[in-house]
Amino acid sequence: MRQPFPAAPVAPGHASPLQAVRRDADPETVARSIVARLDRLPATRYVWTIVFLLSLGGCFEFYDLFMTGYVAPGLIASGLFAKASTSIFAMDSIASFVAATFIGLFIGTMGLGFLADRFGRRRIFVVALLAYTAASIAMAFQQSALGVNLFRLLAGLGLGVEMVTINTYVAELMPKDLRGRAFIITQIVPYCAVPVVALMSWWLVPQHPFGIDGWRCVVLASAIGAAFVWLIRLGIPESPRWLVARGRLDEAQRVTEQIERVVEREYGAALPRPVPNEHRAPTTERRFVDIVRAPYLKRTIMMSVFNAVSVIGFYGFSNWIPSLLASKGFGLVHSLQYSFLMSIALPLGPAVFFYFADRVERKWSLVGSSGAVAVFGLLFAGQTGSAGLIVFGFCMNLSLTVMTYSFQTYQSELYPTEIRARAIGFVYSWSRLAAIFSGFLVAFFLRDFGATGVFYMISGCMVFVMLLIGVMGPATKGRALEDINR
Repeated sequence: MRQPFPAAPVAPGHASPLQAVRRDADPETVARSIVARLDRLPATRYVWTIVFLLSLGGCFEFYDLFMTGYVAPGLIASGLFAKASTSIFAMDSIASFVAATFIGLFIGTMGLGFLADRFGRRRIFVVALLAYTAASIAMAFQQSALGVNLFRLLAGLGLGVEMVTINTYVAELMPKDLRGRAFIITQIVPYCAVPVVALMSWWLVPQHPFGIDGWRCVVLASAIGAAFVWLIRLGIPESPRWLVARGRLDEAQRVTEQIERVVEREYGAALPRPVPNEHRAPTTERRFVDIVRAPYLKRTIMMSVFNAVSVIGFYGFSNWIPSLLASKGFGLVHSLQYSFLMSIALPLGPAVFFYFADRVERKWSLVGSSGAVAVFGLLFAGQTGSAGLIVFGFCMNLSLTVMTYSFQTYQSELYPTEIRARAIGFVYSWSRLAAIFSGFLVAFFLRDFGATGVFYMISGCMVFVMLLIGVMGPATKGRALEDINR
């Protein structure tokens, strides 16, 4: 198995970490030992490198999701989509393009999340990224709205599986005291793709470089980037927690030892002694149906409803920024320019929150950021000048990123390892399903009530999810995954 860095030999005078538990010990003891050893790993370059490489895969979901709004004017200008369709459900409406994206994401998260639980985290995030690359290349060369929507849906399938698997892996690998900061990185890195796609769209969408529609170049850029990321992530090891859950203890021991050796070399001293614990280590006893039984039923309802409602606010703003600005009288170039300036906030939000991530209880950061989205959304709606729109749009994007970090971390902590990918996929998929209709909902409000009506709807959704998480959410900060999921 290839590793991002070669495994370092055990330093003279240092006992191998595996000597703490005999290889012929009973499986339960070995499993508990592996979990405890992972939870005591210090923060070193090797650990953060794995998180960074995983996070690069998330860049393409963010790139594609925000690209939806940015290339929409180009799709209309190319004649593939109509500026004013006879129905918002028409195949050549921009709302259908938005819907195709989220139908693919919904199928990928709801229907294919089981693949990561069945075949492993590493194998699936490799295959999913390749599938996304192929579908994106095909989409860039389509000559009809139907063709664009079809391959947009297929690209969404790959992205849906990819994101579920990344979140699952990060939750399982990272020590309990670093989990929040690790998820911050999984947001900072992907959000850096948003200013990139905004800038490229601003530059390319109105142009025809080499006689090619600018929006096609924007799509091809993501496919090329995904192929490169696929290559450099091949050395990431399998999740030891998943190996334990599948009963592959010898392999879990080897992977854990490889990780420990590199971490110890970078740490410059013997690793801290694993803290004994009494929790039950993962086994293969869990079944997917457990997510609708106590104690997980309450969590499943809470996160499913949260995902379904909050996404209306998130994508109602993110995917429709150029259109919302156009409704206020701004032209194509200025709409894309202002969208780019607002998008700079997206990687900054998680970066600012990095040092607080493991100090603030996850549920309360989720409640607070949702409230901020509601407030800044209403302030944005009341602006008519470019300066006010940029400032409050910037603040809204900042709040949206903290909200996204908080719920991605939170829902990844709420389920046991044996069914974590499927459970995350299930609750997350409701956001994809809701997003399919959110485009049509926003189109309706924008047509009949203007941009102000859209933002009143968004703020109402945010107030609802604040109450939902504040009342129903359990605490997770600083707790081992196995303790959260006894």
